[in-house]
Amino acid sequence: MSFKKRYFGDKAFYKMTLTVAVPIMIQNGITNFVGLLDNIMVGRIGTEQMSGIAIVNQLLLVFNLAIFGAISGVGIFGAQFFGCGDHKGVRQTFRFKLYICAGIVLLGILALLIGGEQLIMLYLHGEDNRAALQVTLEYGKQYLWVMLIGLAPFTVEEVYASTLRECGETRVPMMAGAVAVLLNLALNYLLIFGKLGFPVLGVVGAAIATVISRYVQMVIVIAWTHTHAVRMPFIVGAFGKVPIPGQLTVNIVKKGTPLLCNEILWAAGIAVQNQCYSLRGLEAVAAQNISSTISNLFNVVFMAMGSCIAIIVGQLLGAGKMKEAQDTDRKLIVFSVLSCFVLGGLLVVLAPLFPQFYNTSDQVKELAVWLLRIAACCMPLYAFVHASYFTLRSGGKTIITFFFDSVYLWCVNIPLAYVLSRFTGLPMAPLYLCCQLIDIIKCIIGFILVKKGVWLNNIVSTSSASQKE
Repeated sequence: MSFKKRYFGDKAFYKMTLTVAVPIMIQNGITNFVGLLDNIMVGRIGTEQMSGIAIVNQLLLVFNLAIFGAISGVGIFGAQFFGCGDHKGVRQTFRFKLYICAGIVLLGILALLIGGEQLIMLYLHGEDNRAALQVTLEYGKQYLWVMLIGLAPFTVEEVYASTLRECGETRVPMMAGAVAVLLNLALNYLLIFGKLGFPVLGVVGAAIATVISRYVQMVIVIAWTHTHAVRMPFIVGAFGKVPIPGQLTVNIVKKGTPLLCNEILWAAGIAVQNQCYSLRGLEAVAAQNISSTISNLFNVVFMAMGSCIAIIVGQLLGAGKMKEAQDTDRKLIVFSVLSCFVLGGLLVVLAPLFPQFYNTSDQVKELAVWLLRIAACCMPLYAFVHASYFTLRSGGKTIITFFFDSVYLWCVNIPLAYVLSRFTGLPMAPLYLCCQLIDIIKCIIGFILVKKGVWLNNIVSTSSASQKE
């Protein structure tokens, strides 16, 4: 096989890939773009408000990724059930998602109600700036209490949208997301700054806008799913009293629990890593917030390609097409990495422009530019790691992904960040660079695992057969 045929697809391949990936990119792109505009709006008020929201969003990321982990663990089965035409299996995975996510919502709200203030305080450092730190804490608390109301609709929408994507329907979640983020943007303008007769609510207004938009997004996805039962047969009888088969439950728990633990530990690990960065002061928190918000806008390509791998490769594995799955996966990884070389170069050039929109100090702006350029140069690295993770996950290798992702973070990245932040005087930018480049080792591990084909598994053949008997 020639080099071109081995690593690059034909027009039909890329058309199929983009059909799945583009709606996800658009949805994530709109979400991140509006998130950027939201961030800029709050950043126009002041550094303390922006930092308070950034800290709370870091805590909420742990909840969001716990939901993502639970859904993804079950979704491995959903994609493969759909690939082999087992709609009953898809229905059972949908119900399982609802049950486990309801438990996560209750635990998440309880944890943040009890310990929210103490968690925010972990990110506030600097003895010479106590007044600013106290103001940041108050803004963070105000934002958090309102955002708790939006956890339930966010979760329900994610359960429905993920199942639709596993069944090949990526446009509806995209459209719902687009409507929600545009509504969020409009409400932010009205409620943060008090336009058109609305009160000036600042960070509380930003939280209210987000919560309202989440309810709207949830209603759109639910309404479409239940009015298109012919196209989405899994929803018929989804809320009946028929129990989920015991063997399927055991299989999901076996494969899904490591993935759930992985996402929770990964999110918590990122929170701990950012807490290490916060030791460099409130300026580091603000600059990291600006950098991550803008980077996320450019990261939509490799993030969407990960979802694309999970869907396309997962369906091929479920259909028993192992050679085609391996060939498709290799080409998708190459496409993702090469795309990020282009986007990373673009971000390097544009990096100095974005921080100028924020009403913050020149020191924060300069640091944000450095962090953006580091993230831009590492983007192909992120793309390969992300694609490797989703490749392993598509074949149900959740124990391996657990070690590959969160265990690596806690055993390598966090100890490095902890030591460098507490026992050296290394400035924020080189500290951040060191903690990103250590993922080169992770790339090597991912390359070996993907090339060996340890992920080439059909994990639903037994479950599917048992349900048909």
